[in-house]
Amino acid sequence: MWQGNQTSLADFILDGLFDDSLTHVFLFSLTMVVFLIAVSSNTLTILLISVDPRLHTPMYFLLSQLSLLDLMLISTTIPKMATNYLSGRKSISFMGCAAQHFLYLSVGGAECFLLAFMSYDRYVAICHPLRYTVLMNRKVGLTMVVMSWQGAFINSLIHTVILMHSPFCEPRKIHHFYCEFPAVVRLVCEDITVYEFTLYISTILMLLFPISLVSTSYAFILHSVIHMRSAGSKRNAFATCSSHLTAVSLLYGACIITYMRPRSQRTPMQDKVVSMFYSIIIPTLNPLIYTLRNKDIAKALRRVLGRDIANQRLKL
Repeated sequence: MWQGNQTSLADFILDGLFDDSLTHVFLFSLTMVVFLIAVSSNTLTILLISVDPRLHTPMYFLLSQLSLLDLMLISTTIPKMATNYLSGRKSISFMGCAAQHFLYLSVGGAECFLLAFMSYDRYVAICHPLRYTVLMNRKVGLTMVVMSWQGAFINSLIHTVILMHSPFCEPRKIHHFYCEFPAVVRLVCEDITVYEFTLYISTILMLLFPISLVSTSYAFILHSVIHMRSAGSKRNAFATCSSHLTAVSLLYGACIITYMRPRSQRTPMQDKVVSMFYSIIIPTLNPLIYTLRNKDIAKALRRVLGRDIANQRLKL
C-alpha cells in the first residue's frame, strides 16, 4: 500500500523472472546454460583476438571490444537474478539498483555507438581498401572505443542521477528481474511526463547518430558492391556486412522497443521478455554471428588448439 513519497536509501524488491514451478526451474536452468555459452563464447573471442597476431587489425580490435561489452552486459543482470532465485531473496539495495541501472545503460549505449563505428570500418574496407591502413589504424579504432564509452557514460550518468533522486512510492517492488529504467520509473510518485519526454528525445538522439552513420556507410557500400565486376568480390562483401547488419538490427530493434514505446502500451511481462532478449540472447548471438561465419577466427582457433596439442605432446 502507498505510504507516501520517500527518497531514502531503502532496498528495492525485484519481482524476478521465475517461480518454483517445475517449468520455471527448467527455464531457469536453460537460461543459465545460455548464460554460460555467452560468457565462454565472448571470452574465447577476446582471447583469440588478443593472442593471435594475425588478428591485430582495427576490424578485430573493434570486434573484441564488442565481445567485451556483451560480456559486461550479461554479467550486469543475470548473476544477480540467479543469486536471488537460488537464495530465495528478492531484494536489491538502493546503491546496487543504481549501479545496475547505470552499468547496463552505459554498456548498452556504448554498444550502440560501437556498432555504428564498425559500419564505418566496413565502409573503408570495401570502398577504400588501398587506403584502409591509413583511414583505419589502431589509433582510430581506440578513438572510436573511447568515444563510444564517453557518449554512453554521460547519457547513463545523467539519467541514473535524475531517476535515483526521484521520490519512490512504497512498496518498492520492481516488476522486473533487474533495475531497468521502464520498471523503476513506474515507482516514481511525482509527475514524470516531462522527464519521460526528455528521455524520449535523448533516446532519439542516441540512436540518430548510430543509425545515420550505419545507413550512410551501407549506402556507399551498396553503391560500391553494385559496381564490382567480380561475383566473388560481391559475395565476400555481402558476407562481411551481413553479420554486422544482423547485430545492428537486433540491438537497435530492442532499444527502440524498450525505450521508444509509450508507457501505456507496455506491460511488465512484455518488458521482461524484451529485456531477456536484450540482456542475454543478443550477447549470446553476437559471437556466434561473427565467429561461425568468420574464417580468420576459425583459423586462429585451430592454430591455438594446434599449439596446445603440440605442447602437450612435447611434455609427454
